[in-house]
Amino acid sequence: MMSLALLMGLVACKDSSNQSENTATNTTSVGIPAIEDLNKKIEAMPGSAELHAARGYLWYEAENYDESIADLEKAIQLDSTRAEYFHTLADVYLDYYKSRKALNVMERAGVAFPKRIPTLLKLAEFQLIVKQHPQALFTLERIKQIDPLNPEMFLMFGNVFFDMGKNDQAITAYQSAVENNPDLIDAWIKLGTLLADKGSPIAEKYFDNALRVDSNNVDALHAKAYFLSNKKDDLNGAIKLYKKINTIDQQYVDGYYNLGLIYLDMDSLDQAYKSFDLAIKFDPAFPGAYYHRGHTAERQGNKEQAKSDFNNTLSLDPDYEAAKAGLKRLK
Repeated sequence: MMSLALLMGLVACKDSSNQSENTATNTTSVGIPAIEDLNKKIEAMPGSAELHAARGYLWYEAENYDESIADLEKAIQLDSTRAEYFHTLADVYLDYYKSRKALNVMERAGVAFPKRIPTLLKLAEFQLIVKQHPQALFTLERIKQIDPLNPEMFLMFGNVFFDMGKNDQAITAYQSAVENNPDLIDAWIKLGTLLADKGSPIAEKYFDNALRVDSNNVDALHAKAYFLSNKKDDLNGAIKLYKKINTIDQQYVDGYYNLGLIYLDMDSLDQAYKSFDLAIKFDPAFPGAYYHRGHTAERQGNKEQAKSDFNNTLSLDPDYEAAKAGLKRLK
């Protein structure tokens, strides 16, 4: 994301009459020194792919997607041998909510760089995003021909199979991923989650393996905490992990929310209320947090607070049936 100084300085204006076609953009900037400097350099060297790409990256950081796209397309036109230009352009389109165009860019990249594994992995990722599962699997098979033991390839195989609902095949793929790279935290987490869903007692071991790689990884901590809270036999362990999460990341909303659910389950109503209150503080548009704070308030005998929270829940999610039922009870 862009810096605050860049954001505060962003003022774009259109001027189609004086710009050269070689600049690949008809927007001038005021107050963005880096872009203004590149404008001057591009005027002097309109055939520089690197300059257009550099300005495209800056426009991307400033969330000016149209200008970024124009510059990156120009950079590719001038130099189609730089895979990173294609990758960034695809990311711009994806952040611009144009996933099909993003995929189209990566398909072009897959043709331009048929044996470049990072490009093929990104192509498979974008095919997965738009639910083109057979195409994603085909792309991953292309990688397998180049590097049969590539751990990122197996990780992506697992993601595709998981998205297809083929959990057993996903487990096999994730196991291959960690066999070839024991430091792949995402694969350990997904293995643990899938085995937990199967009721396997060894699921916890996989979460521990992820935490051995990085004991402060928030996703791994959350996955193990969620696992322990569902087991019900180590709620204190889950509480400890959620508290650690919110020490590492004070704005991690799910940590407060899930901690509140545990306290509610334990009838620790004051602690539950405080946890839901923190979840709302960091995400004021979280209907579930309002509902559960309201439910906690209702159990504490604070009917006015409960009504307020149930109404707030319904203002965010009019179909939240539990909140409707709560208001009926209070009437």
